[in-house]
Amino acid sequence: MHAGIASSDRKIVLIGGVLLVILLLASVLLAPPERQLQSLVPSTYSGQPNGAEAAYVFLSESHYLVRRWEASPVDLDVEPGETLLVLAEPFQPPAENEKKALHEFVKAGGHILFTGGNIRTYFPDASPNAVSLPPIPMEHTALWQTYGPAIPNRLAHGAQRVTFDLQQYWGDLKPSQLALYGDVNGAAVVSWQIGDGEILWWTASTPLTNEGIVKDDNLAFFLNAARNWSDGKPYNIYWDEYFHGQRNSPWGYLAKTPLGWGSLQFVLLALAILFTFSRRSGPTFMPAGGSRLSPLEFVDTLGGLYERAGASGSAVAVSYQRLRTLLTRQLTLSSTITDAELGQAAEQRLGWKNAEAAAALQRAAEAIRAPKLKPRRALELVQELEGLAARLLVRPALHKENT
Repeated sequence: MHAGIASSDRKIVLIGGVLLVILLLASVLLAPPERQLQSLVPSTYSGQPNGAEAAYVFLSESHYLVRRWEASPVDLDVEPGETLLVLAEPFQPPAENEKKALHEFVKAGGHILFTGGNIRTYFPDASPNAVSLPPIPMEHTALWQTYGPAIPNRLAHGAQRVTFDLQQYWGDLKPSQLALYGDVNGAAVVSWQIGDGEILWWTASTPLTNEGIVKDDNLAFFLNAARNWSDGKPYNIYWDEYFHGQRNSPWGYLAKTPLGWGSLQFVLLALAILFTFSRRSGPTFMPAGGSRLSPLEFVDTLGGLYERAGASGSAVAVSYQRLRTLLTRQLTLSSTITDAELGQAAEQRLGWKNAEAAAALQRAAEAIRAPKLKPRRALELVQELEGLAARLLVRPALHKENT
């Protein structure tokens, strides 16, 4: 017959069910609105409005030499003069050696398209200023601003109106920096010459995002930035995903997934299953308890029985019969011998004087036959008989020691 669920196991199941319901309710009540779940990272893997998957696919299908770069810039071993590195709003801070590698790449003739106001984290000499934005209504997600060319430049070919989701203006311009697009408040597009290379800065990634690439002349503006105007050929484009958190190692990829938490939950589930199985299928151990057969408890119990029954004579009879048995065995006599004869034999052969054995046996026999025996008198007789019996039990050990 199948056994029912134990009460302890039922408690575990109920507690687990309650916790599951609480977690489900918390996930429903505390989940952010859908609009807050949209990623703001212009990643080439993202098809959301702020993603850059459309621009990347368009370049690839237009036969541009474009690839995702998921390694550190320290490992960027390319021909700088023919390479464009796209850093679209990177948010993970670079290490010192990575900053140095980016600077050396540009200085050696490389080109970087950098978007967003975080450029000072990567190039400390940059100076974008935070723009003072008016309050934005909740139903809007961007502050769209349209700019024209500040001066005739290579990016303005077919791109007279470029729209950005304004984030920052560039600050004071240095001699090596040139404002290409902007307004009276500041520059929104800046060309920065470093050594033999160039950093092209945009205030935001809008012209290459899925939502912004179709606005005004943003597509033409983006394609102009992807073309090497020195020889009229497209750059070899490396689109950075490393500073978006992508890593080309398996551990780097797994670190961004919920696999770690999933594995922890799996381990906890396995431990719970093992625990419940071992409790129900393992060997059963009875808890240790005090023995009810200890000598003192037996004596107390037996004494209590004699006391309640008023059988003092029975207690004397037990000790009396025990002493006779020990004496007849010790002296190899018949069990039918009288008490007087047995006492005389003990006196002669065991050295007991004053006929103590005979007297004790006689008094015990009389007490046993008495209709009523006081407990105190019975105790005295039992102690006397047990004392004589103890002398018989000790005698063999003493005899061995003497020999």
